[in-house]
Amino acid sequence: MKIGFFAVGIGATVEPQVLRAVAMAAERLGFATIWAPEHVVLVEQYASKYPYSSGEFPGPSNIPIADPFTTLAYAAACTSTIRLGTGICLVPEHNPLILAKTAATLDRLCGGRFILGAGVGWLAEEFQALGVPFEHRGGRTREYIEVMRRLWTEQRSSHAGQFVDFTGVASYPKPANANGIPVWFGGESAAALRRVAEYGDGWLGFKVSPADAAAKIRRIEELLQANGRRRSDVTLAVSPYTDPINPDDLVRYRDAGADEVALLLRGRPSNEAEIIAAMEQMARDFVEPAAQL
Repeated sequence: MKIGFFAVGIGATVEPQVLRAVAMAAERLGFATIWAPEHVVLVEQYASKYPYSSGEFPGPSNIPIADPFTTLAYAAACTSTIRLGTGICLVPEHNPLILAKTAATLDRLCGGRFILGAGVGWLAEEFQALGVPFEHRGGRTREYIEVMRRLWTEQRSSHAGQFVDFTGVASYPKPANANGIPVWFGGESAAALRRVAEYGDGWLGFKVSPADAAAKIRRIEELLQANGRRRSDVTLAVSPYTDPINPDDLVRYRDAGADEVALLLRGRPSNEAEIIAAMEQMARDFVEPAAQL
């Protein structure tokens, strides 16, 4: 069982000295991954429902949320082994050719440690501000991932689809791995689980209890089989998000079939010393016991 750390590039960890200390501590303490969230903009008033609460985003509209790719590139320069993931990149908000280049560059810089955590987004008002249609974002995401995988692995690429159309383009540098960059999908809906099973390399489920994990993973396994894929084709990570868990729950997650549990800091540490102390406690409570499972 592996333990991931969520998140960097938000709040105090947008500051370079804090980000450096947190990334280095996560690697030193044995965390398997560090994750950086994405929101290009937030808005004061919105009708959209945040999926992991009563509907309200758990922070003010002026909370610092840094660009996840810049954040992870900085973290990569401070570390050497820990994996780095977007949690979650809002894929349909991006131009896929630019996103493919950004992701490939980051993957080269970190020596193949990057995971593209991908999602379709929930905040319609953010899409509107960016001039991107909120409708059909699931289909847009699927096509964008297909386009990026071509750009990552082919010498010359062409694509004619509903949302993207180009002929004979070359995109370099390529990712560190010849097979491209692993894409893990976020989301817990039926559509999200289908994405994982149909064309994902992994899953990062949020606000998933051990009991929920068992049911969701069972469903992913059924869908994998229906799509002619094996359980070993994907990595399945879950996060209790803000819900409390204890070290005994790691056994339940493992028995449910989870490969990794991504944890958020408890409390509200606001400076480097408090954050590092909280991470050290997390390592004692979860990282070290998980290594024994």
